[in-house]
Amino acid sequence: MDFLSLFIIYLLLVLACVVLVCIYLGRKQSFPARGLSCITQVFSFIIPTWLQRATKRMLHRLFHTRSCLFIVLHLALQVAVYGEYTWEVFGYCQELEFSTHYLLLPYLLLAVNMGFFILCSVTNPGTIMQSNQKSFLKAYAYDGVMFQKSTMCHTCNVEKPARSKHCSVCNRCVHRFDHHCVWVNNCIGAFNTRYFLIYLFTLTAMAADIAVVTAGFLIQIVLLSNLMLGSYIDDEGQEHTVEIPFLIQHLFLTFPRIVFMLGFVIVLFLVLGAYCCFILYLTLTNQTSNEWYKSRRYKCSYCRAVQPHDRHVVYRNVYSQGVWVNLKEIFKPLTSSEKKKKT
Repeated sequence: MDFLSLFIIYLLLVLACVVLVCIYLGRKQSFPARGLSCITQVFSFIIPTWLQRATKRMLHRLFHTRSCLFIVLHLALQVAVYGEYTWEVFGYCQELEFSTHYLLLPYLLLAVNMGFFILCSVTNPGTIMQSNQKSFLKAYAYDGVMFQKSTMCHTCNVEKPARSKHCSVCNRCVHRFDHHCVWVNNCIGAFNTRYFLIYLFTLTAMAADIAVVTAGFLIQIVLLSNLMLGSYIDDEGQEHTVEIPFLIQHLFLTFPRIVFMLGFVIVLFLVLGAYCCFILYLTLTNQTSNEWYKSRRYKCSYCRAVQPHDRHVVYRNVYSQGVWVNLKEIFKPLTSSEKKKKT
């Protein structure tokens, strides 16, 4: 079986998995699912019903209950990438006389990343209980639109402070709730957001660094072997100059694990890089992921219950105090005894 056939089979498998996830999300009517509703409706007629139901049960168990499965998967992926980097790329690069400090940088990033991964996983994000409810109520003022005063959480039986949310996965109310991260098996709240940011940025830097080193190694191989100056004979006996598709296929057949790892870390870097930009925007504007998502509902003017005569106003983020103060609040979160002054 040639390279193209294997690649097509791989794409079909990935596409099938994506479609199954989209079908599940479409039934939950989530935000990203609405944009893919037409596609999922088409594929729902193609994929058997029993497979859709099995996928729905599996995804519900994975994403709506606390599980260490994603932590295990996270660690397995890191072991696979670093194992291949250490076993082949590191040795080859040493033979090509790459700088040792340059080659050791991914290991330094890994050590920092694992430290903050553990901190993010074990740190209490800010669980709200009846014993600390009153002190958390003083941390932030209610904006009167997204967060209303005297709103009760009937599950935890506590009054919900501003910027808090009940996490259905962890079954608790979290102070300054951002989101529930399955990769660390914990909520991201007021007291571990700073750890999550460093974990996320170091993870992105790891992917970028390994991709650069690996790409540099492959480019060096191409230059030293003068592959671009050569030619090849096709199945019909005609001679062709070496082009990029042929070069990629040749490198894949020569270094299959290295090329596959390179493709994986490049995709990972692009996804994480985009997410880092989004998280950085939220950080600089003092928003949480939960607040950003909920604010989409307030694009039009909404009525504030606290305003007389039912006057309509546009939702405004009242928690942003400027870039420096917003950053300071992330790395030194408001204690339960401090109160955010409303501007």
